[in-house]
Amino acid sequence: MTQQQKDRSEHLLKVEELKKYYPVRGGFFRRKIGDVKAVDNISLDLKRGETFGLVGESGCGKSTAGRTITRLFKPTEGKIFFEGKDITNLRGTQLRNLRQDIQMVFQDPYASLNPKMMVGSIVSEPLVNYGKGSESKLKDEVMNLLTRVGLPEDAYYKYPHEFSGGQRQRIGIARALALKPKLIVADEPVSALDVSVQSQVLNLLKELQDEFDLTLLFIAHDLSVVKHMSDRIGVMYLGNLVEVADADDLYRDPKHPYTQALISAIPQPDPRNKSERIILSGDVPSPQNPPVGCPFHPRCPKVMPECSGKKPQLKEVNKEHRVSCLLYE
Repeated sequence: MTQQQKDRSEHLLKVEELKKYYPVRGGFFRRKIGDVKAVDNISLDLKRGETFGLVGESGCGKSTAGRTITRLFKPTEGKIFFEGKDITNLRGTQLRNLRQDIQMVFQDPYASLNPKMMVGSIVSEPLVNYGKGSESKLKDEVMNLLTRVGLPEDAYYKYPHEFSGGQRQRIGIARALALKPKLIVADEPVSALDVSVQSQVLNLLKELQDEFDLTLLFIAHDLSVVKHMSDRIGVMYLGNLVEVADADDLYRDPKHPYTQALISAIPQPDPRNKSERIILSGDVPSPQNPPVGCPFHPRCPKVMPECSGKKPQLKEVNKEHRVSCLLYE
């Protein structure tokens, strides 16, 4: 076994140079005239049992990355390894079997639930599809899952519209847990919920992670939420990973100018703890026509002449702290 193969097998998930492009077509014959580079050459890894936070502003490609990693979307380029096995091009029965180990919790808890199905049928559907358990035990198992996520047992006979947003998200979590997966990708699981409910759902996810021995890829745009949940954090900008570090290190000593700007925008509960706010100029460029060189350089307060000509690579500057910035090269 080579060192690279050994490294992959030691992680539950390893992503190498992943790209997801969407073709842009135009003209009378609808020919391809370009690509929307939603995810542009990212590499990351998830250790067993950890929570990896993926953060960035809206449109940076983090949700597309999550859905490509789960193979809901087909990658354009790159490799995805799960438990040391290449799952990039799995199809048919092999891909269907993989779904048992990788599940997803979606952003909108109402749109992700079938409004015509009762909650009992929604949560039991994965078990029925994969032939898990007998019919006599199926209801008991679903009842246990509903109770575990904090729902009453009579929820089994109700429809999604009869629940609040937080309760619907609990239904989605119960459905994701039904097959006892090893990895859950949580795509903005609390962004559509009231602030008063968010902490309840986040604490529930942490409890379930310990109980079910889960690994989480937690996607969000709220930095305070990501800090609360994550062991390590990756920061995305315009389809690129610009910084990856331990959660405490990232917030204590952010290296990339974009990460510094994001963290400076976090509200401080104590007015005596005043920090300088970094205001970014301009708008986020189009992923169809990203800047040449560093993708962040048109808005960067620390831009240098070479930033417009050379795209930096993600390199380690401290132990397990990687940054994609020419300031550190």
